[in-house]
Amino acid sequence: MVPFAKSGRHFFNIKKIPMEEWHMTGINLSIPEVQIREIRINSITGYHGDAEELVRAGKTGLKDRDRSFSQCMGCATSKAACMTILIQDAAVISHGPLGCASCLHEFAFTYRVNSPIRDLKNPTRRYIFSTNLQERDTIYGGSAKLARAIREVYSRTRANAIFVLTTCALAIIGDDVESVCVEAEEELGIPVIAVFCEGFRSKVWTTGFDAAYHAIARKLIKKPLRRRSDLINVINFWGSDVFAEWFAPFGAKPNYITPYSTVESLESAGEATATVQACSTLGSYLGAVLEQEFGVPEIPAAPPYGIAQTDRWFRALGKILGKEDIAEKVIAEKKKKYLPRIEELRRELSGKTAYVTAGAAHGHALLDVLGELGLNAVGAAIFHHDPVYDSKRPENDQLAQRVSDYGNVPNYNVCNRQESELVNALNRIRPDVLLARHGGMTLWGAKLGIPTLLVGDEHFSMGYEGLVNYGERLLEAIENDEFVKNLRKHAVIPYTKWWLEQPTDYFLEGGPGL
Repeated sequence: MVPFAKSGRHFFNIKKIPMEEWHMTGINLSIPEVQIREIRINSITGYHGDAEELVRAGKTGLKDRDRSFSQCMGCATSKAACMTILIQDAAVISHGPLGCASCLHEFAFTYRVNSPIRDLKNPTRRYIFSTNLQERDTIYGGSAKLARAIREVYSRTRANAIFVLTTCALAIIGDDVESVCVEAEEELGIPVIAVFCEGFRSKVWTTGFDAAYHAIARKLIKKPLRRRSDLINVINFWGSDVFAEWFAPFGAKPNYITPYSTVESLESAGEATATVQACSTLGSYLGAVLEQEFGVPEIPAAPPYGIAQTDRWFRALGKILGKEDIAEKVIAEKKKKYLPRIEELRRELSGKTAYVTAGAAHGHALLDVLGELGLNAVGAAIFHHDPVYDSKRPENDQLAQRVSDYGNVPNYNVCNRQESELVNALNRIRPDVLLARHGGMTLWGAKLGIPTLLVGDEHFSMGYEGLVNYGERLLEAIENDEFVKNLRKHAVIPYTKWWLEQPTDYFLEGGPGL
């Protein structure tokens, strides 16, 4: 079978941004690859200090700190996968060795488990494939194999779009994936979209989100022929549908990007009247692209976690929609309903200490929630840090607002998912409760006898009602600590006594271990 790519030619429907402007914005939809976060927004993966110092350094010039020992990391391919696999009518091909696709099945599980909270009655099957590159392919190239795979996937699935995710092995041998996809698109008559997300492209694995959104913006989102006042883009993961209720008073509905979206709904994202985000780490790039390339304004406010930020968020939304009066009405009604219970929770949780481990923006969100509920945030292990988001707006800096609204956070560690550093910090600080965003981190709190709360729904703690939701769960976790106390007596911690006595930043550049 002859590969699709014969000439290596490319075609694009997006006008090219001048190179000097590209360097300023980091956005250029006329090229296949997204600019990595280290270059685009100076993201880092190594820091130890406090939140206030990190915010200040981010404004004056932040330098990353390398590690002399690294236990584990994330991969950009999986981040690109979770944004593409969850599109209802799309198929995904991992172009690389079979092992690179071994983690992708979890998103089929996520899709099915979370579909009820999005009221998806009959969730479609997930279509996930691998080209299964072998040693021979790394010598002679895998383009022909990819071309055959694309044809076979389309024949089996009749998907409305096919995404091809690149991997490290593929990038090393240098297959011209873009040309193969362009030729396939011409033949099959559907979008066939290359997503350049190989793991070694960036040490900040959230660049994988950007790679997926870059590909979607290039090949799926259409230039708007009209502006729809009833449609607001929501860049999110797979949380519950809180935005439908919130947008209803404004006469609008959410267009979720990308979990549970369709190719058609993604195509219409350029017609929306505004864009909001559930997590700025996730949506930083796409929010900026939608504004700069498609004229859809991103609301100038961080996501609504905590009363102070929820007030700002609704007011920013009302202003951008020209409906400030409705925003004030919504704020007043919700405060009347939820503030009495929030006050009760503050009294019950007052004096308790908490530690947070999560990705950057959602970690900041949880720190907001703690501050609002009166708990003392005694530390955080955050996976990476973006000193500025792609919008370049200070209003989107959630960590700076956390420090301003609720005070400093000591023992703030940008930990690159280094579980050894998390265990070291928890062993020293011994908080009353650990808040975690990712399941793999929760067992360490439990093994140390620390009540641990994991909530996978990122919308659960949003808004005024979210404070009630999360506060009640926090109380429940703290009061029901018998299991973790017993577990601590029997659990084996794999780290040595020597390590647990070292400073948390021992292996960071400039730390005592270097």
